[in-house]
Amino acid sequence: MATTYRFEAFLELLVPVVQRVRQEGSPIFPSVRLAQSWLETGGVIPDWNNLGGYKVGGGKPTPYWDGTSVSTATREYVNGTETTVSANWRAYSSIYAFYKDQDLLFQSARYERVRLAQTPEEQCQALYLCGYASDPNYAAKLIQILTANHLKTYDNASQNVQDPDAEKLEELNRRLAAMEKKLNMSGKEPVPGWAVSAAEAGLAVKAISSITDKSVPSFIALQMLKNLGLLEADTAAALRKWEKNK
Repeated sequence: MATTYRFEAFLELLVPVVQRVRQEGSPIFPSVRLAQSWLETGGVIPDWNNLGGYKVGGGKPTPYWDGTSVSTATREYVNGTETTVSANWRAYSSIYAFYKDQDLLFQSARYERVRLAQTPEEQCQALYLCGYASDPNYAAKLIQILTANHLKTYDNASQNVQDPDAEKLEELNRRLAAMEKKLNMSGKEPVPGWAVSAAEAGLAVKAISSITDKSVPSFIALQMLKNLGLLEADTAAALRKWEKNK
């Protein structure tokens, strides 16, 4: 199952996440990450939250990926010819977890040029040259998306983020209030199918005490919190365990 977003809604969902991971030390420009996520998904975000075509490969579980995978058909270029193949993709509990796991990949020697890129355009070129994708037009497509949509404005904004979690929560509360006022849906609603996992995560970390009095906008806000990684258990302990055992 997947959720389809228009471009504006896609940005509204992802900008807080890409800016958060950038603030936490990601080498990837927010503009490049947004462009890549749109190119790889077309706005269709799968339940497994893999927005960058990150395959299972021979990788071991990390603090952000527990080893779960999904198999689908995909198009790849083999000797310059587009071919349909089957691929195994890493599955994630949130979009935030995907980006953090992807950043672990970018720490490898293979992606040094990606880390050292001084501009978004240079980083787009580096992603292709380092072998992230087989499409010979991959870099050009990324650059076209970020240029046409002025995505570099989000690179500058991310430099001024001081407390990403607090700001995201405050913004989500404002959006929730606005949505409830606009939709006038403050009464009880059943849990939508797309919000079940977010509702369960919210209950698990005690972000909410009950789902019986939640409206549709509330479930939307819970889903956004889950995508930001704010409904996950603290990953610090897992990271220490992973560093110790790797």
